[in-house]
Amino acid sequence: MALLRRSARQQPTPIDGIDCLYLDLDGVVYKGPDAIPHAVESIRSLDARAVYLTNNASRTDAEVAGHLASFGLELTAEDVVTSPQAAMRLLASHLEPGDPVLVVGGAGIVVEVEARGWRVVRTAAERPRAVVQGFHPSVGWQELAEAAFALQAPSADGGIPWIATNGDWTIPVAGGIAPGNGTLVSAVHTAVGRLAEFAGKPERHMYDVATERFAAASPAMVGDRLDTDILGARRAGIRSIMVLTGVDRGASLIGADETMRPDHVIEDLRGLAEPIAPLRETFERSTGDTYFEVGTAAVRRSGIDITLVRAGARPVDTIRAACAAVWTADRAVLGLRISDELLAL
Repeated sequence: MALLRRSARQQPTPIDGIDCLYLDLDGVVYKGPDAIPHAVESIRSLDARAVYLTNNASRTDAEVAGHLASFGLELTAEDVVTSPQAAMRLLASHLEPGDPVLVVGGAGIVVEVEARGWRVVRTAAERPRAVVQGFHPSVGWQELAEAAFALQAPSADGGIPWIATNGDWTIPVAGGIAPGNGTLVSAVHTAVGRLAEFAGKPERHMYDVATERFAAASPAMVGDRLDTDILGARRAGIRSIMVLTGVDRGASLIGADETMRPDHVIEDLRGLAEPIAPLRETFERSTGDTYFEVGTAAVRRSGIDITLVRAGARPVDTIRAACAAVWTADRAVLGLRISDELLAL
């Protein structure tokens, strides 16, 4: 992986050779109503095309584009790929024009359903041919109950398709962390005993929508969550870049399962165009210890012990050195003793 790249005469950047950059939104471009420091100017300076991927189904692509444009970014609604759009891709093989679709959610889903010539309904009594469920703050017990009524029969017994826009268990809001769409989907699942098919990250459908829409030959994904952005990129077979401005931080990365390990880690979006600091790995024969250094950061692996020798001038360098020490070990992370200093990153 590039994250573990050894020194070279000419150091590449994380986006060398990329023609299309997929960016998650919350935690990458903005937090709430405000742009994350350095994000806007970094995106504006890109040579690659910027495309925005969001699991949040509550807003339309045009609404998302308007929010981003308020920061000074130049884009249209076409540059936004939403989880409802990925859900429509999954529904297409099941429906005919004019078919009724029971929508649990808001305008982000409604607009996409109607754009494809299907009819939005809100009750099981209207005999929907499919159910699409996505997060919206207004979703309550009645909407969940109607979905459950429509989904009583499993698909094997002639039941209708059930597509969930995404499975995020939580969603960050002004007051803190709140239940996300995955939590609401789980409530319906508990009632009907069947599973939804998920459209958003970490499933690859959103990446496929973006790649087809922009004919991307060499895309990369930038995200702040290992279990959605990075895992999804790995499943889609594209380059993954973790940015430390959102949900997952150093400890999450150090202990990440192999399926969620990114190709690159950057401190903020300025790192997209900065040379990748080389990793130096040194084995000390007298002790059997291995040292991993990035910049001024140094981490030692001695048997099963992973310890901080020297913190780097930049936290991201220390994190990368620690990841290298853990990820190249001869055993899983649960078999290692990682120092509290590193787990506090």
